[in-house]
Amino acid sequence: MSTTPDNETQPPEGGNAEASILRQPRAVWAVAFAAVIAFMGIGLVDPILPAISADLHASPAQSMLLFTSYLFITGGMMFFTSFVSSRIGAKTTLLIGLILIVAFSAMAGLSGSVDQIIGFRAGWGLGNALFISTALSTIVGAASGGAEKAIILYEAALGVGIATGPLLGGLLGGISWRGPFFGTAVLMAIGFIAIVILLPGKNSGSGVHTSPEPIKLSATFRALARPGVAVLGVSALLYNFGFFILLAYSPFPVEAAAEKMGIENFGAMGLGYVFFGWGMCVAITSVFGAPLLTKRLGRRRSLVITLIALAVLLFVMAFLVESFVGIIVCVIAAGLILGVLNTVFTESAMEVSDLPRPVASGTYSGVRFIGGAVAPIVAGSVSESISAGAPYFFGAGVVLLAVVVIALGWKALRRVDGHIDEAPVDEAYALTGGDA
Repeated sequence: MSTTPDNETQPPEGGNAEASILRQPRAVWAVAFAAVIAFMGIGLVDPILPAISADLHASPAQSMLLFTSYLFITGGMMFFTSFVSSRIGAKTTLLIGLILIVAFSAMAGLSGSVDQIIGFRAGWGLGNALFISTALSTIVGAASGGAEKAIILYEAALGVGIATGPLLGGLLGGISWRGPFFGTAVLMAIGFIAIVILLPGKNSGSGVHTSPEPIKLSATFRALARPGVAVLGVSALLYNFGFFILLAYSPFPVEAAAEKMGIENFGAMGLGYVFFGWGMCVAITSVFGAPLLTKRLGRRRSLVITLIALAVLLFVMAFLVESFVGIIVCVIAAGLILGVLNTVFTESAMEVSDLPRPVASGTYSGVRFIGGAVAPIVAGSVSESISAGAPYFFGAGVVLLAVVVIALGWKALRRVDGHIDEAPVDEAYALTGGDA
């Protein structure tokens, strides 16, 4: 039986489409593995936020800043990733990103105060931005079976990472809140070694590292002058505010409701299961639900309908904040809505202008993460000064404001309802700020 060389980029002769998806060069699996771990970082800290708050004598507002520092740096760096990777190459960018994640996640695990963890999470966000912005283009360049098969592999890695991040956080967090940080460092170190060994170098002839045309530093900033890009960016920023109100704040009322019910040892593992269910819902509807909705209604109407649904759900959660069953059901159900919104927003980012993919996706990603970075600050402040349900009221109001922005910019977004069939590739690039 013949074997396929590691840098082979063509599907095996006579192989069918299904076989070619799994029969990939080892370099592809190395990057895909690292991508799963990178996307785990989004929800990894959710189950351990209450434990960090208790063990380090920090308020919930301080603990939630772990999301703020991470997202602020990730979003800010997204404006520059295309500029960087187009000059130093994909493999170098990947490895620098992985080194930073390994170093800062390990230092977070060694921290003695919540302020130290907040700072190290910022460094983690820098590494994550460099890695995820380049992983997609690397997989596309190295995979067998063409770009579409590579996109399927990449989206599978994204879905697995988002869904299993909270579960891993719960499992390791059940031992110690430091566990998820050390676990990430070890797994990313393995990914680093695999990429060093398995990913072809610049002169391998694989085509993976063909140097793209350098992108100007000002390109992503000038893109904001486009009306469609500005409207979509502002509405995505407001949506991400609601998204991270739910993701960063919810572990605290869920655990408080468990204590009120007298449920012992709920802790990190219980929260891990809750957000695992949430992540599975996000993954399922992002892949299957969003295409069905957009083909029926178009992207603009799909955005308006699902944003209103999210606002209603957040409003309901404000009244169910002390109900153990109610708040958990709402968190998991929110994943169904968020999966659709993530996909439709990111597809729209690719269609709203004629800008190159790396410019459009970098601009969109940079702006939207600002909303995610601000949300935990607001949630912590209003929950302490007003009530436990207040953050959800704020989230609902900001999400409805996103609907208003879309309505005012309806004509500027008319392009997004075209080319529905091109969605999978566009979505994947927009999700990561990937270079073309």
